[in-house]
Amino acid sequence: MPMRVECKHYETRTYANGDAVRRCGLDLAPDAPWRCPENCTGYERRLADAGWVHGSAVAPPTPAEVPGLDDGTAAAVLDEAESIINAISASVVEDIENEKKTRRWWRRKK
Repeated sequence: MPMRVECKHYETRTYANGDAVRRCGLDLAPDAPWRCPENCTGYERRLADAGWVHGSAVAPPTPAEVPGLDDGTAAAVLDEAESIINAISASVVEDIENEKKTRRWWRRKK
């Protein structure tokens, strides 16, 4: 099933260079930006966009499906990339906190 743009958890963002990100806000679509799971437990139809301002920019079309979506290898690569990021994120935060502690109080940037 293609990404359900009418789901309230569907998120998209287009950057100035034209790149677009399409994802599930609950991280329940392992094949994003191409597909949502057939019987997604988090699917909720968006009822209204009250308070949102919609711009005139149109997001580029969804890229063509990559080979490997059906056999699960694309999801495995994305899961591995996510685990790498998660593994280093704690050490990056720790490095930043240590750097803040070692700065002199009069040199700290706000």
